[in-house]
Amino acid sequence: MAVAAVIVTHNSADVINSCIEALSKMGPNITPIIVDNASSDETVDRVKVRSGVRLIANPENRGFAAAVNQGEREATARAASEGDFILLLNPDVELLTAVDQLTESAQRHGLAAGRLVDQAGRTQAGFTLRRFPTPAALICELFGINRLWPSNPVNRRYRCLDCNYDEPAIVEQPAGAFLMVRRDVWKKLGGFDEQFYPVWFEDVDFCRRAVGAGYQIAYVPSVTARHEGGHSVGRILEGRRATYWCVSLLRYGAKHFQAGEFRWICAAVALSSVPRMVVGMIAGRTLSTVGSYLKIMQFAGHCLVTPKHVTNASITVI
Repeated sequence: MAVAAVIVTHNSADVINSCIEALSKMGPNITPIIVDNASSDETVDRVKVRSGVRLIANPENRGFAAAVNQGEREATARAASEGDFILLLNPDVELLTAVDQLTESAQRHGLAAGRLVDQAGRTQAGFTLRRFPTPAALICELFGINRLWPSNPVNRRYRCLDCNYDEPAIVEQPAGAFLMVRRDVWKKLGGFDEQFYPVWFEDVDFCRRAVGAGYQIAYVPSVTARHEGGHSVGRILEGRRATYWCVSLLRYGAKHFQAGEFRWICAAVALSSVPRMVVGMIAGRTLSTVGSYLKIMQFAGHCLVTPKHVTNASITVI
């Protein structure tokens, strides 16, 4: 069974070689498809010299969802038999085991995910698996409650901290950093929703739509990969990072929550921006993030009054 490994890069020169090298050890049935979102480092040059790797070099940053969709279309266009499965892989992920059991599980259920471990080999609990976010979980996230009190019941459930990561299971939301999807499932769902720009919540939305369409997502802990974590998003300036996350959160809420629940999310985004803005000013000793948080509050306010605003309006973040 052929697998197209779709990897989206953005200034990933320091990790992409290790990712591709690990893939090359898994046999000829996996074809890496690299979609680069306008890297300014040596990412493209390093990918070009790798044999058996297909490269799409975007002249501008199209966002994660659009780049993943590009990679899937490339796999489909090359050959009907190529890419029976789509393996979404972050560039800072290195496969440690073969993915045969993932493809077998995805064949049965539609989607499958493996276990992500850190550099010390410890399972990345809280990231590898999560349940679908509830309004309560997102509100706790917005106000920093989950960070200050990570063992609170809402967070334990949301981040699957009550799960046994050694046991196979049917799960809700595995990390998009390491996710296998049967290609016909991908086609039926229409791929990632490109409104989630440039990043965040596109994988959550996809998994939720998959489960809603009757598919299951299998967790296969025997298939493992090493994950560095925070490779691309960690380089985004704090103000932009907050804007990207909050806008994508609001788009997700508008799409999947009831009207009353969505309004609570809008209010929480606006109100929580005030203390986060103050903390950012004090910690960074700068006013550089003030404009970003004001934009977030304005956008959330508009969405609170006019919920459709989140789907037909944009916010300038770059």
